[in-house]
Amino acid sequence: MNLMSLQRRMARAVMTPLTRREGMRRVNANGRSMRAVAAAFIKPNNRLTSFDRLEIYNRQYWFRILSSFAEDFPGLRAVLGDSRFDLMAKAYLSGQPSRSFTLRDLGSQLEGWLRKHPTCAGSRLKLALDMVRLEWAHIEAFDGKAELPLNAEDLARADPSKLRLRLQPYFQMLDLRYPVDDLLLEFRNDRNTTFASNAFDELRKRKRFRAIGELKPTAIYLAVHRLDFSLYFRRLFREEFIILSQLRAGETVRRAVESAFRESSIAVVERPSCVQHWFQTWAALGWFCQPDKSKITSQIRIREDNEI
Repeated sequence: MNLMSLQRRMARAVMTPLTRREGMRRVNANGRSMRAVAAAFIKPNNRLTSFDRLEIYNRQYWFRILSSFAEDFPGLRAVLGDSRFDLMAKAYLSGQPSRSFTLRDLGSQLEGWLRKHPTCAGSRLKLALDMVRLEWAHIEAFDGKAELPLNAEDLARADPSKLRLRLQPYFQMLDLRYPVDDLLLEFRNDRNTTFASNAFDELRKRKRFRAIGELKPTAIYLAVHRLDFSLYFRRLFREEFIILSQLRAGETVRRAVESAFRESSIAVVERPSCVQHWFQTWAALGWFCQPDKSKITSQIRIREDNEI
């Protein structure tokens, strides 16, 4: 058995889901005895059998990824409740086992998986999906790439009919059906509060769970960004969201603005000042980044070749 085969065999065994009592299964997905699997590449010692030694790694793997997953999605846990969230997490991580070197990527497939397994969210699927999108955007914005920002002076000198602006790679935009930003911030504030007793803590959880169930749909446009190494949520007007979405898709500033106001309720006389204020704010927050020099160089070369 070479090293690669040994690593793959170990990984399959360690990533086998635990039993309900959080022990290693007696047989694997192929129906083979896990004792035989363990004995094939793990030696026993004077205290533990091969099965016992493998079980330690199996349990620690699952305890670690379940703990990390719960840390990444506290809002989803609040929406679903502890029991349903735990069942959902185990089903998701069994169906979408980790393929990355970092625990950060555990939830990367959660939105798509939850859409394919709606019963895991019960009657709160739409709310749960909004929360998943927000919490994953939080992760993306936290450690996404940042490029050199475009300053306000550069923006003021540009011709809007030709200008195409690039948004920071870490910058995230969401169109949501529920005000999950308020919900997530409220939940985090509750977590950071010291309660007088476990009974009071449990009572507050029940009240919050009932309040979540009574939450009414509200169209929300949200930006998730970072500034000075801290993360922020910022609500957007619908027109802001359209402009930014169009810019990210590669449209010019003029076309993006025209698209945003086609069905807008903002008075025509107020639109220029709104656009000016928005762009100044976005630039001040560092949402725009410098043009991609490699693409500019490539475009110049194409033009030169055409001229020749």
